[in-house]
Amino acid sequence: MKSRKRLIFWCSLLGLILAMTIFSDLLATQPVNEMDLDSVYSPPGEGHLLGTDHLGRDVFSRLVQGGKVTLAVAGLSVALSFVIGVIYGGISGYAGGWTDSVMMRILEALISIPSLIFVLAFQAVMQGGMWGMTFIIGVTGWFTTARIIRSEFIRLKDAEYVKMAKMFGTPVWSILTGHLLRNSLPPLLVVTIFNLAGAVFIEVSLSFLGIGIPPSIPSWGNMLYNAQNDLLIGAWWIGVFPGLLIFLTILSINFIGEALKKSGRGRFHA
Repeated sequence: MKSRKRLIFWCSLLGLILAMTIFSDLLATQPVNEMDLDSVYSPPGEGHLLGTDHLGRDVFSRLVQGGKVTLAVAGLSVALSFVIGVIYGGISGYAGGWTDSVMMRILEALISIPSLIFVLAFQAVMQGGMWGMTFIIGVTGWFTTARIIRSEFIRLKDAEYVKMAKMFGTPVWSILTGHLLRNSLPPLLVVTIFNLAGAVFIEVSLSFLGIGIPPSIPSWGNMLYNAQNDLLIGAWWIGVFPGLLIFLTILSINFIGEALKKSGRGRFHA
C-alpha cells in the first residue's frame, strides 16, 4: 500500500511538471527573450514571480518554456532510441545464429565506447540545435533497449503460442509485433522510462557545458549555464529554480521506473 501511494505521489508530481511545461504558453507572464535592463537581477517578488536574470528576462517564463524544450528533446530522443533499439534487438533476437552473434559483437563494441564520445562526435557534425540534440541523444541511447528486446525475443520465440502461430502460417511481421513485441512491452516500458531520465540529464549536462541547445533557445540546461556567474554575486534564484525542477523531474522518473521494475521483478533479462 505504501509503495502504491509513493508511486501515485511521484506520478502526480511528474504530471504536474509536464502540465506546467505543456501549458507554458499560457503560464508564461512575459516573452522568454524580452529584456528589461531596468529590472536586472530583480529578486523574486510581485513584478517577477521568480525574479529576473542578468538581462532582465523573467525567470519564471524562461523556466516553464525551457522545461518544454528540455522535456521535448528528451521525449523525442527516447522515442527515436526506442524504435532503433526495438528494430536492432528484434532482428538479432529473432534471427539468432550467426546474425545474432555478429550484431551482438557490434553492440558490445558500441557499449564499450563512452557515450560522451559519440555525443561530442555527432555534436561536431550536427552543430547543435534542438532537433540536432534530439537526433544525437536518440542515436546514442538505444543500446540498452536493444539488449532487452533481444533477450525477450529469444525467450519468447520458443513459446508454444509462437510455435503454433508459425505452424498455422502466420506472417513473420504479425508474429514479431503481435506475439513477441507485445509480450515484451513490460520490460521495454521500464527501460524506456529510465532512458527518459538519462535523456533529460544528457540534455541538461551538454547545455550546461555550452555545447547543447543554443543559448537563444531557453532550456533548463541553458539556464544553469547562464546562472554560473550569477550565483557568485548572490542571484541565487536564477540557478536554484531550474536546478530544483531538474532534480525533481529526474527523481520522479527514476522512482516511477523503480516501482514498475519491482512490480515486474523476474521479467528482466539483459
